[in-house]
Amino acid sequence: MDSTSLKELLNEYTELEHSLADPAVHGDQDRARKLGRRYAELTPTVKTLRELESARDDLAAARELAAEDDTFAAEAASLSEKVPALEAKLTELLLPRDPHDGSDLLLEIKSGEGGDESALFAGDLLRMYLRYAERHGWRTEVLDGTETELGGYKDITVAIKSKAAAADGVWSRLKFEGGVHRVQRVPVTESQGRIHTSAAGVLVYPDVEDVAVDIDEKDLRIDVFRSSGKGGQSVNTTDSAVRITHLPTGIVVSCQNERSQLQNKTRAMQVLRARLTAAAEEEAAKAAADNRRSQVRTVDRSERVRTYNYPENRISDHRVNYKAYNLDQVLDGELDGVLDALATADRDERLAWVGGPAQPPTDQRKLRGP
Repeated sequence: MDSTSLKELLNEYTELEHSLADPAVHGDQDRARKLGRRYAELTPTVKTLRELESARDDLAAARELAAEDDTFAAEAASLSEKVPALEAKLTELLLPRDPHDGSDLLLEIKSGEGGDESALFAGDLLRMYLRYAERHGWRTEVLDGTETELGGYKDITVAIKSKAAAADGVWSRLKFEGGVHRVQRVPVTESQGRIHTSAAGVLVYPDVEDVAVDIDEKDLRIDVFRSSGKGGQSVNTTDSAVRITHLPTGIVVSCQNERSQLQNKTRAMQVLRARLTAAAEEEAAKAAADNRRSQVRTVDRSERVRTYNYPENRISDHRVNYKAYNLDQVLDGELDGVLDALATADRDERLAWVGGPAQPPTDQRKLRGP
């Protein structure tokens, strides 16, 4: 980034400071949250830039004084190491960011091959993500789900939200979870003790509540039905559940966990908006790079991003060659090890683009699919 761009960044930061100090701004919570998120995003960059400028000035002064006083030679040597480190840190901070990194997230889990065992595994994945959210102080809300007789899920949709605006929100941590997750274990339904392999699909979308998506009411088919519990048993005597079909794309979303039909429709539209935005961004990404794939084309065991091996207590992420033998802890919500490995791979790939002939991808879809 050139000096003009850095100056513009500093000016934007100063303007944000002034805006956030204005009580009137906080009268509009949505605007205040958006400004606060941008301020949090820029703070590490501005802090590093100012620290680098100070170190450069100190280094120049130390080198000048070292000719007259040997005590400044050691300081100059120390600063000579500090400046390149700060320059490298600033370069990393100035890399193009995923524009959704500060966003909340919508998570869908769908059972695939494996019948009841796959549905049970989908339930295990749900618990894993809920426990991870709990550890980070995030709020979770189940929007829709179809539970099976054995306690698993054919499909379930959950909203995960942070409690405060931040540069790195829920999306920044969980955006690479999309794909087919494979499990190897002895199912509870297996009487011979044989290890089976089954799979469940995970899809993730940034919560795009502040993004305008043009949805024509004429393109929607809205059906209402009664909410149901395990095995399809009705648990609601009114038609409060809502299913929305977006006719041009064939996307179907439903919500049945709210008390009223209006609330369920609002929640379903939230999920539809997120999925349409993700689909539009995926289409744009394909136009720029034909080799990018969607997160889950088919919930097939061969199309896997991660394997959970119970007999060996092993978790393996096949995209970054990550392997650890703490599966029991991971399933209890300790996901930071594998998530850090994915984030590091993302950072390294973006750094590799610095100085290249084209701009680096900002969402790293490569890590999101098989």
